[in-house]
Amino acid sequence: MTGWSCLVTGAGGFLGQRIIHLLVKEEELQEIRALDKVFKLETREEFSRLQTKTKITLLEGDILDAECLRTACQGISAVIHTAAIIDTTGIIQRQTVINVNLKGTQLLLDACIQASVPFFIYTSSISVAGPNSYKEIVQNGHEEEHHETTWMASYPYSKKLAEKAVLAANGSTLKNGGTLWTCSLRPMYIYGEGSPFLSGIVNIALGNNGVLENNGKFSVANPVYVGNVAWAHILACRALRDPKKAMSIQGQFYYITDDTPHQSYDDFHYNLSKEWGLRPDSRLRLPLSLRYWLAFLLETVSFLLSPVYKYQPPLNRYLLTTSNSVFTFSYKKAQRDLGYKPLNTWEEAKEKTVEWIGSLVEKHKGALKKKTP
Repeated sequence: MTGWSCLVTGAGGFLGQRIIHLLVKEEELQEIRALDKVFKLETREEFSRLQTKTKITLLEGDILDAECLRTACQGISAVIHTAAIIDTTGIIQRQTVINVNLKGTQLLLDACIQASVPFFIYTSSISVAGPNSYKEIVQNGHEEEHHETTWMASYPYSKKLAEKAVLAANGSTLKNGGTLWTCSLRPMYIYGEGSPFLSGIVNIALGNNGVLENNGKFSVANPVYVGNVAWAHILACRALRDPKKAMSIQGQFYYITDDTPHQSYDDFHYNLSKEWGLRPDSRLRLPLSLRYWLAFLLETVSFLLSPVYKYQPPLNRYLLTTSNSVFTFSYKKAQRDLGYKPLNTWEEAKEKTVEWIGSLVEKHKGALKKKTP
């Protein structure tokens, strides 16, 4: 297939930007339409500096605006849908998260059908698989095993239903009589330069004399570098467009991991930041089981007060569970079907991320205690 075009939603985000950087190198790609609610000035400048013959069109619009989506999809060959609200703390209104993550996905699928867009790649999340209990242990899990979240928290709930909608839409008839082919990618916890989550962790530590919060001591996770997640999206797009590969991946989901060492979230964040003087919190914490029930009580208080007052609990059971579970997965299926192999090694990913964290520390070095020589 020659002379194709691609729409990327959430293109100004952490992952979306990296996908754009790789997409511009794809053969025969005539146009990239980058859709987001707002593009920061530095993002606009970054895209304008890309050395490419591919036309990059920036579109500012709402994922819940059906007319905007129909316009964005006109003449497009493939959609990579990364736009989402990631909220694990419950601070954003539940219906807002569900609207963007679920309804926005449904509207985009409808727009693809009306505009006869044949290929749709969805950025899902490990959260759609669980974990459902901090006592649950999954090591090197794979797609043939049944793992599905039972949490009703807005983020995992909305992402689960959105992924189901995407995979159910596979095989739908397009307005021009063609067929819509879909697949879904489930990345682990994504890290790398520009990570909003990692930035938050580092900045909180810098505001606490360089002490990292101790929230994920009991977990075993396999984080994945943002550049490798972006690369998996490129390969999924290639595979869906390749008639020889497409039949095996249509309607499928894939766990996306890399060769980042399996470790606890606390150890991971410390290993990335220790070069800059950040250190783990050595204070004793309440037992995990006690914190879990405390979170339950606080959630109950929040619910009872909700008619008259919005109380935001400082912790919740969902976040405690995901931060303290043994929950790792293999990328063998993606390797087999998509030809996926991490683009960046762990050493490269670590070096880039550590350097970026250093830039955050430089901006906030006044908050760090000066060490005596």
